[in-house]
Amino acid sequence: MKKPKLIKLKWGVAGGGRITENRFIPAMKVLKRSTLLAVYSSSSERAKFLASECVNAKPFSDFDEFISRDFNAVYIAGANDTHYEQVLKAAKAGKHILCEKPVALTAEQAEEMYDTCKSNNVLYGVDFIFRYHPLIKKSKELIAAQLIGKVISVNTDFFIDYLPTDNYRFLPEKGGGALRDLASHLIDLHRYFGGEIEEIYGEKGNVIYQSPVDDFSTGIIKFKEGGFGKFSVGFSAKTAPNRIEIIGSKGSICIEKLLGSEKPAKLVINVEGEPRRVFRRRTNKFLKMMRSVQRSFSAGKEPLATGYDGMINMKLIEEFERSCKR
Repeated sequence: MKKPKLIKLKWGVAGGGRITENRFIPAMKVLKRSTLLAVYSSSSERAKFLASECVNAKPFSDFDEFISRDFNAVYIAGANDTHYEQVLKAAKAGKHILCEKPVALTAEQAEEMYDTCKSNNVLYGVDFIFRYHPLIKKSKELIAAQLIGKVISVNTDFFIDYLPTDNYRFLPEKGGGALRDLASHLIDLHRYFGGEIEEIYGEKGNVIYQSPVDDFSTGIIKFKEGGFGKFSVGFSAKTAPNRIEIIGSKGSICIEKLLGSEKPAKLVINVEGEPRRVFRRRTNKFLKMMRSVQRSFSAGKEPLATGYDGMINMKLIEEFERSCKR
C-alpha cells in the first residue's frame, strides 16, 4: 500500500512568552519537517528578538497581518484570554492549530472554537503535553489491556511553588489560578485514563499565598463507566511528591517525577501474583508532543489531544467552579 504523502509544515507562533523562547523555537530547530516562518507578539521588540532566533522567521506585532502570512500551522501560545479570538482567526485563515491550555476563558468560547475549526476543515490540537510522555502512553496501554483489572480510582497531585506576580496566571480576568493552570492537565489525564467524566466537584481557595486567584484546588471525579478520581493542585508547595496513581481491581500503576519535573520519570507496576516492575524514562515532553503533532498535521490526521478534548476540559473546569460556589 502506498504511504500517504506528508506535507512539510510551515509554522507561525503567536505569543512572546517563555514557552515560545525556551521550548517551541528550540523544537523548531530540531524537527526536520517543520520550519518557523512567522512570530507574533504584541511587543514588536519581543517579536523581533524571537524571530532572530530562527533564520527564516519574520516578526509581527499585528495579529491580522501575522495570520495572513504564508504558513500552514500555528501555535497559539499567549495568555489564556488571547486564545479565543486568535484560534477563530487562524481557523478562518485555514491554518492548522496547536493551542495552549486551557483553550479559552469559558466553555461557550471553547465550543465556538471547536465548531469553527471543524467548519473550516482545519486540524486543531491542544497542548495537553503529558499525554505524549512515553510512560503515560504505556500506562494507557496497560489499562486498555486490563493488566490491573477494572479501574477503581485515579489519583493525581501537581504542586509547584509560584510566588504571586503580575503574570496573567494571577489575574482572574485572564483565566489565572492553580485550577486552570495545573488542574486542566490533571482533569485531562483523568479523562485519558478513566474515560468520560460524569461528575466533578471540589473546593478552591488560598492557603499560603494571598492573590486574586486560587493557590490550591482539590476535586473529586466520578467516571461514567464506574470508578472515581481525586486531584489536588497548588502554586504553594516547594517539595510536593507530584504523582499519578491508578488503582485497579488486580493491581496498580504509579508514575512519579513526571509532573512539574525534568528528572527521569518512574513507572511502578504492581500486579497480583507478579513481581513488581519499575521503568524509568527521561524525555523532552515538549519535543515529544511536537514530533507527534508534526506527524499528525503532515498526514492530515487529528492529533492525540484534540480541540474536542480542550472543549470538554473547559466544560469540566466550569462545572468544578460552579460546585465551589454552592
